[in-house]
Amino acid sequence: MNTNWERSFELMLQSEGGFSDDVRDNGNKLPDGRPGSTMLGVTQYNWEQWIGHEVTHAQMRKLTAADVKPFYKRKFWDACRGDALPLGIDYLVFDFAVNAGPGRSAKILQAAVGVPADGMIGPITLGAVAVYSPTQLIDKFSEAKINFYQGLGNFDVYGVGWMNRVKHVRKVALEMVGSTQT
Repeated sequence: MNTNWERSFELMLQSEGGFSDDVRDNGNKLPDGRPGSTMLGVTQYNWEQWIGHEVTHAQMRKLTAADVKPFYKRKFWDACRGDALPLGIDYLVFDFAVNAGPGRSAKILQAAVGVPADGMIGPITLGAVAVYSPTQLIDKFSEAKINFYQGLGNFDVYGVGWMNRVKHVRKVALEMVGSTQT
């Protein structure tokens, strides 16, 4: 349908921020016991899986947007069929995929449009999305994100940031939809 990849990537990076080694963040816990870190939203574990070897915190700190762009494109944008989703919905689904996983984002989208939630965006999901009101879908998806975040055990630590992100992503997605309706 469209390609909103570049803009969605830049917006997501703004939400993710820079380097973090906050031990309260579950994403910063490596399975082998080493302390982990996150840079530009990419966890050390996921980066090591992507490049095929262990990295240090110093190496994580040096990651650039250009370094992580192919990772995000394949693992999140493509996994959520970003290019097949309508403008605004693509960004909404991609951003949540980065924060909560592509499967969970797909399931929330599927539940919002009333199709079986199998975590894979295919022709049935895309067909349902195409006939759904984009503004209603953005609102329904955003509400489901809020419910998801509120159910997490570390909501007391990160809840304010998550709620701010939901609000911002919703606003931008609605602006994107508005630009296609004029």
